[in-house]
Amino acid sequence: MVKRNVIRKISRTASNLWTVLGWLIRFISHSVISGFTTASAIVIALSQAKYFLGYDVVRSSKIVPLIKSIISGAHKFSWPPFVMGSCILAILLVMKHLGKSRKRFRFLRPAGPLTAVVLGTVFVKIFHPSSISLVGDIPQGLPSFSIPKKFEYAKSLIPTAMLITGVAILESVGIAKALAAKNRYELDSSQELFGLGLANILGSFFSAYPSTGSFSRSAVNNDSGAKTGLAGIVAGTIMGCSLLFLTPLFEYIPQCGLAAIVISAVMGLVDYHEAIFLWHVDKKDFVLWIITSTTTLFLGIEIGVLVGVGVSLAFVIHESANPHIAVLGRLPGTTVYRNIQQYPEAYTYNGIVIVRIDAPIYFANISFIKDRLREYEADIDKSARHGPEVERIHFLILEMSPITYIDSSAVQALKDLQQEYKSRDIEICIANPNQDVLLTLTKAGIVELIGKEWYFVRVHDAVQVCLQHVQSLNQTPKNPDSFAEDKPSFFQRLSKRREEDLSIAELESGDKITEPHLEPLLSRKS
Repeated sequence: MVKRNVIRKISRTASNLWTVLGWLIRFISHSVISGFTTASAIVIALSQAKYFLGYDVVRSSKIVPLIKSIISGAHKFSWPPFVMGSCILAILLVMKHLGKSRKRFRFLRPAGPLTAVVLGTVFVKIFHPSSISLVGDIPQGLPSFSIPKKFEYAKSLIPTAMLITGVAILESVGIAKALAAKNRYELDSSQELFGLGLANILGSFFSAYPSTGSFSRSAVNNDSGAKTGLAGIVAGTIMGCSLLFLTPLFEYIPQCGLAAIVISAVMGLVDYHEAIFLWHVDKKDFVLWIITSTTTLFLGIEIGVLVGVGVSLAFVIHESANPHIAVLGRLPGTTVYRNIQQYPEAYTYNGIVIVRIDAPIYFANISFIKDRLREYEADIDKSARHGPEVERIHFLILEMSPITYIDSSAVQALKDLQQEYKSRDIEICIANPNQDVLLTLTKAGIVELIGKEWYFVRVHDAVQVCLQHVQSLNQTPKNPDSFAEDKPSFFQRLSKRREEDLSIAELESGDKITEPHLEPLLSRKS
């Protein structure tokens, strides 16, 4: 019974861990995946060059050592493997093109790798070229089952194992996401990691190497037309039978033929079209693509993935800490308020600023928001000093419908902002907060501090009330503290909305709304 409980706890912990890791992997953006796959494809293609050139090239996941090794060994270049590998690569590319472009030749695409292996093997078997390296002797039989008995090294290996696991997870899911995007299907990262972990646990009992997603082999599998997990079962079955009975046949497979298969597969993963697309659509994602691909090429695949994810997270944090803030104006003929930068025809009112914050408000961005609000106030005050037609700010209306969350730091900042504005005779109005935000503001005492009468269902309701007070200020100056007299609270407006100043017919016809008594208050109109 105790053992069952322990097993259940371990299983539950592992499940939670996979869920958390799957959630973290969502932060790997498409541009990171594209840059990573492009650079990895180039590195893998160069690593296969040694089988084409006929001499050894240093093993590395970085492009500089590979190129240096290729150049330094150029005097050892051999023509036979280069010619044979090039011919097999040309055959593979022609078969792939025909399989993609002609429906009746679709069978040629998955048949390409098998054709390359057969042609290469037959050629070597007949002519016995000495300068072409072969796969050689492969031990026959399956690995035996064994249970680890010594665990004295386990403790010292844990830190290294954790680092390798982190990089392996990022790399494997990165490859899986690249193939998912290429073939247009959804990927469940948690299930992907669960399958990877299960494969490694079972493989450990057969002395298998720790396995992760293989870029070259995954590319070959995808290029052969594999669509489901059944392809893995078929490949595993054939591999098992081959190890048991067919290993003598593999001795004469030329390595340049296998290299041609890998190169033809990874060529399709060089996604330069994505870089061109990102350059035209989003320069920030283009920079992320360049950073990921460059670091992968020059610092290695593992470092490339980590840097790409790190920069991607930095961009997310930057966007969150610097949210978009829009000044709103009223569209002519409607009660709709939109960004005045996007809609130049929208007009604003003297003494009233309407601001919409398009993000949750929390500790990381509240300073930025306060600075932007002060900038708006300073710009209007500057205009007021240079032109009598523009008044200083009397009311700041915060449109809060996009705000889904507000934390304690933001609440404290709102309190400070309200006190600061109160000292300068500026009233803060809140329009359309959602239920959770309103509950937080109520618990924090912001509702009482600002006053329930300054909470509104719509921006237009807030504007109408503020306009009345601006008019009264223009006629007879009043103490700002008297603004709160005899006005229905926000909570009363929720149950009974104030009447529209426009009829439905006027809104549907799109006729311009005329409000002669408000014309002097307009600060901009086009």
